[in-house]
Amino acid sequence: MRLLKLVPDDTNIKFLKWRVPFFVVSGLLIAASWALVLTQGLNLGVDFVGGQMIRTTFTQEAEAPVAEMRESIASLGYGDPIIQRYGAPNEASIRMKLPEGADSKPELANEMAEKITSRLKADHPDVRIDGVDSVSGKVSGELFRTGILSLLFAMIAISIYIWVRFEWQFGVGALFALFHDVSLTLGMFALTQLEFDLNIVAAILTIIGYSLNDTIVVYDRIRENLKKFRKMPVPELLDLSVNETLARTVMTSLTLLIALIPLVFFGPTSLFGMTAAIVLGIFVGTYSSVYMAAPILVWAGVKSDSFVPTESGIDRQERIARGEV
Repeated sequence: MRLLKLVPDDTNIKFLKWRVPFFVVSGLLIAASWALVLTQGLNLGVDFVGGQMIRTTFTQEAEAPVAEMRESIASLGYGDPIIQRYGAPNEASIRMKLPEGADSKPELANEMAEKITSRLKADHPDVRIDGVDSVSGKVSGELFRTGILSLLFAMIAISIYIWVRFEWQFGVGALFALFHDVSLTLGMFALTQLEFDLNIVAAILTIIGYSLNDTIVVYDRIRENLKKFRKMPVPELLDLSVNETLARTVMTSLTLLIALIPLVFFGPTSLFGMTAAIVLGIFVGTYSSVYMAAPILVWAGVKSDSFVPTESGIDRQERIARGEV
């Protein structure tokens, strides 16, 4: 039985032939993404802007009536609630953003919680309120700062690792590829106004890890080929390295997409933003490993002798003594 090969062994795609147009397109996408973030902003969730969580249990029902709850609470005028089941099927949590002015007037948050619980009890007499938790604007602001810092520190630490593991040019290439991936993900959330919460920060960290893994595989093959083909022009060597790792890249990405795409279409609403971010990250991470991380090495000055050890005078004398030219 013949094995299925998504990428033939003799694949020879000239990736670097189009490196300039792709860099221009990527630069425009990065600029557009940050323009959207700065002009439209991100639709920050309760984790980052403060809010309340109300935990409920419907004692006489098999499942919590999420759709009815969402419509009923939204009619109160406090915005769209985030409702998701947790624990048993008849248990649900309701998350709401704090009303304007709640930081200076805590009674506004209490008033909102009372109206929501009263509406729930009127519509569903069997509902039991298990708890009401509040996240202040100050705490949520700290969460937002620590979330952004975690992304920055992760990218910097990864670049330093690659710098030490390979050469500084590889660290620059990896950092640019990660910046590209994170920028396009943030741009998608600014464009669609999907809720941006701690789950999305976790998704972006996942994207950084995936993109890094893909980039290191390509970089490791490039380093091996630099030692093996010392006279090959660098653009041809980079094309060879990317083509040799293409089968692994395609198989890894396809396997992840098979698992994630059903979650996008059929998964719970609470996970839609997270899974959509990771799906986008797989595409842009694969793209950046091929068209960002590899071609930038040409402009960073990587040469065919970059990984050839410098020969000392003693080594040269020993080589000549052995009759080696």
